[in-house]
This record gives sequence, structure tokens and C-alpha cells, in this order.
Amino acid sequence: MTEITNDDLNNPLNWPQKAYQNKAFLNTENARMIRVLCELTEPIQRFKDAQIDKTIVLFGSARTIHPDAAREALEKSEALIAQEKNPSLELLGKHQAALINVKSAPYYKAALELSRKLTEWTLKLPPKERFIICSGGGPGIMEAANRGASEANGPSVGLGISLPFEQGLNEYISKELQFEFHYFFIRKYWFVLLARALVAFPGGFGTLDELFETLTLIQTQKIQGRAPIILFGAEFWNNLINFDALVEWGMISPEDLNLIQITDSVDDAFKLIVNQLTTC
Repeated sequence: MTEITNDDLNNPLNWPQKAYQNKAFLNTENARMIRVLCELTEPIQRFKDAQIDKTIVLFGSARTIHPDAAREALEKSEALIAQEKNPSLELLGKHQAALINVKSAPYYKAALELSRKLTEWTLKLPPKERFIICSGGGPGIMEAANRGASEANGPSVGLGISLPFEQGLNEYISKELQFEFHYFFIRKYWFVLLARALVAFPGGFGTLDELFETLTLIQTQKIQGRAPIILFGAEFWNNLINFDALVEWGMISPEDLNLIQITDSVDDAFKLIVNQLTTC
């Protein structure tokens, strides 16, 4: 904690200081609960001002890039390799990464298209009945989700998180709906509280974390009235998780599989979400 100096005590403009204006104290361990409460309560007013109480959450890898950027990077790496008689391991590694990016890039385009279609649909509804696109605020699939809403001239939410790498708010989030969280669990709270549908695109630990936490909350009826979760990308999800094995081993009930729908079609995902949201 910052030491209080004689200058502070003698300067009537600095002292006595109100506790809630003491930034040094607010950043201490003792004030952690206050910081948590700020992240819990500050968004309430912003969502209220924007008339947002229902969201459609799209999440997935921060590393997935636009198809054009992926192809450009691959062409560049191939050209560099062609110039070398004995390409270095570093160059070969970059080429392999470029190949992977090209493979996953279609999911960026799919997220963008789905977000755009959903935004065009919801903007036709009365303001109080609209479902606003929400992402994790960062690059990759999150950027695609916010970008799709922006291209449809609609608002979108970005629930950002401070991380040592990858994260950083993308440029397509509505300015008044840009959030930067420090605490993961508060960010998760805001993801789930307003969500009426969730679409999980291929992603890593963070995506799996959000997916399984939400599935658990629905399964245990801690949250109700949500549409089934859509897993976009059959090849990825079927290779990654054997959901049927969970049933075979008795770890989940057969009806728990109804909580998820797997698809490769933007149109099918759109129809499923709209049908669920207009009939429940």
C-alpha cells in the first residue's frame, strides 16, 4: 500500500481522503472484494441503458483468423520455403502453422455469417424483444461475431478479459458495450446470465471451459429456459469429445445429449436458434 507522506497530510486538497477515492487502497488485496463487486455491478447500468437483457453468445478460439489472411500467410510461407534449399525448422514450423490456420479459417467466416444473419433478424423485432450478439471481446471467433453484428448495423457486446497474451478488444464491438474484466468468474457470470442461446465454435481450453460450465449449469437446473447449445464444426467436436461414451459409462443421462446440437451449417444453426427463441 502506498505510504501516506507529510505532504499528503499537510495538503488540504489531498487529505483527508475518502476511502472510495483511494486508488492505492482499491488495488490492495484487502480491497479485492470491492473490485469484484465493481465488476459484478457496473455492467448492470450499462446493459440497462442499452436496453439489453437477452444475448446470443458466440465463442471459440482467439487464434482463428479470416480466410483471406490465412491464405495470404500460407502463400507467403510457401514462397519463402521455395527460396530455400534447406528450410530452417523455424520456417517449416511457420508453414505448418499457416496450414492449420487455413484449415480453421472457415469457422471465422461461419461465425461472421451467423452473427450477421442473427443480427439482421433480431433488428426486425421490437427493441425490448431483441437478442444482442455477445462475444468474449477478443480476436479470432470473437472478432468474427462482433464483426458480423457490425456489418448488419447492429450493436454487439464484448466481454473482454485482461490476459498476458492473445486477448485485446476487437474494433467491431459497440463502444458503450466494451467491457474489460479482471476476474474470470465474473466474466463467466455475465456470459451466462443474459444468454438465451450459445454457439461454441472450435477452440481451446477457454472454449471448453465455457462450454462445460454452461452445460453443467443447465444440466443441474441452475439456469433454465435456455436453448440447447450449438456446437459448430462436426469434424472438430466429434474428434475431440465422445459424448456417447459419457452415456455408455453412465456419467451422464441419455437425455443430457439433447442439450447440444452439432452442425456445420450456418443456415441450420440460424434456424435452430430462431425456432428456439421464438417458441420458448
